[in-house]
Amino acid sequence: MVSRDVVRTVVGILGNIIALFLFLSPTPTFVRIWKKGSVEQYSPVPYLATFINCMVWVLYGLPMVRPHSTLVVTINGTGVVIELVFLTLFVIYSTDRRQRLKVIAIALAEVIFIGTFAVFALTLTHSHEHRTMIVGFLCIAFNIMMYASPLSVMKMVIKTKSVEYMPFFLSLAAFANGVCWVAYALIQFDPFIAIPNGLGALFGLAQLILYATYYESTKRQMAARRAKVEMDLTEVAVRGDSKNIGSAPLNGRVSEIHGT
Repeated sequence: MVSRDVVRTVVGILGNIIALFLFLSPTPTFVRIWKKGSVEQYSPVPYLATFINCMVWVLYGLPMVRPHSTLVVTINGTGVVIELVFLTLFVIYSTDRRQRLKVIAIALAEVIFIGTFAVFALTLTHSHEHRTMIVGFLCIAFNIMMYASPLSVMKMVIKTKSVEYMPFFLSLAAFANGVCWVAYALIQFDPFIAIPNGLGALFGLAQLILYATYYESTKRQMAARRAKVEMDLTEVAVRGDSKNIGSAPLNGRVSEIHGT
């Protein structure tokens, strides 16, 4: 019979894979940003929230805080690197100077906060239980913040009836990641993992429902926008041809006046 530890390890590895997809899911968004040379209406909030969330989970999974949590450290350490790359790209392609400075300032503040918190948590407490509890409560707070960070985007989706700026794969990965880590936490009960990821699964499901609700209206809006652009280009072309046609007789008159 397969032991609970083996099952937990397998589920944890699956959770690592799904979480990696979650962290990488904004890649198509940043490819679009790179091609257009602008962040457009995309928000940096989800990436800032994920960045600090990954850092605090790395702290939680350290042997001196929560022993036997290597899988928590590996995936969240990878997440820190990935989010740092995304935030760098966001800063590079942001056309708003104030927004660039704001993103840099918040990211630096997050690093300083986690570093300071880690020093206090590791020096002022002297048992795994106390460290797990202190860091765990912080993990719950930031994990919920990460999953809830798209709420502002969800509000915009409802207002505009468009999911253009709410990436589908990010929502799908958030839902799958939440479900998988809840299963991981229930095998060997860990409320600090189960609670925020349970809420994360609900947030992800809500985003998927919104996506299904407004997918067709988004396609209609984008098609109408493309048609308008094509119409404007056609009008410009027609006006250009009219000017060329109108200038031909004038050139003929000038030639006659000069006797050429």
